[in-house]
Amino acid sequence: MSKNFKEILEKVKALPKKTVSVAVAQDSEVLMAVKAAKEQGIANSVLFGDAEKIAEIAAEIGMNIDDYKVVDIKDPIEAAHEAVKYVHDGNADMYMKGLIETKDFLRSVLDKEVGLRSGRPLSHVCVFEMKGYDKLLFLTDVAFVPYPTLEDKVSIIENTVEICRAVGIDCPKVAPLAAVEVVNPKMPETEEAAELTKMNEEGKIQNCIVDGPLSFDLATCPEAAQHKGATGRKIVGDADVVLFPDIHAGNITYKALVHYADVINGNMITGTAAPVILTSRSDSFEVKVNSLALAALVADSLKKNK
Repeated sequence: MSKNFKEILEKVKALPKKTVSVAVAQDSEVLMAVKAAKEQGIANSVLFGDAEKIAEIAAEIGMNIDDYKVVDIKDPIEAAHEAVKYVHDGNADMYMKGLIETKDFLRSVLDKEVGLRSGRPLSHVCVFEMKGYDKLLFLTDVAFVPYPTLEDKVSIIENTVEICRAVGIDCPKVAPLAAVEVVNPKMPETEEAAELTKMNEEGKIQNCIVDGPLSFDLATCPEAAQHKGATGRKIVGDADVVLFPDIHAGNITYKALVHYADVINGNMITGTAAPVILTSRSDSFEVKVNSLALAALVADSLKKNK
């Protein structure tokens, strides 16, 4: 089981090197990330976009563009179409967003002919390595599903469990979060959390342990769980996954951790036929490299399961 991104990277280096297809690659942070990914043995890259601009940025960051396949397509929408098709056709293992609007990038992912639909709903997962937490923590969904229904939450759990298992967590502990840890009819999030727990107990949600509702402190802090007398729960401050009730709670928590806590993280879209690396323009170069390493590990897992 990987407990940090260093261990994830070591696992990836031991695997056959993967290939990532980058849509609209003329972005300095993205090119720095794919350069580092190549140098660290994470993945090779095929760059779709404006070849002249890609070459200019590559020269600025000391990247030998001759080491990469570049497909010159000036129009961003067309570049994304060809980049995702490259993955769809089996020529690359992963798909990464470059200098393109998120909505246009996702439109290419969902393209009925050349996209990466798997028949499952899509969701987003962030993987955090946090000082003071002795294992990786998976946050979902903080960026994709605004107001998940109970059915959506089942899919989000299943998507995230797949990522956990790729990292080496065979039976992750999933905590559906709420403001309180008891069921309150006036708080629908608590009722849905209890229903997810019941579904897990009945075998309708598998390969994980679900225990909710739980507040964030009870899910992630053993001392808080003990102080509040919650030691009889299945999760006592040792959650692997925290499932947010909506995108607002998730996004606020994500940004608070990124900007004010001592964390290292990587992000990806789940539920797709191949890993999709969707990072924010504000995400650092390191986050993009971590996301590539995480996606490479998941890509290898998907191939083995197929």
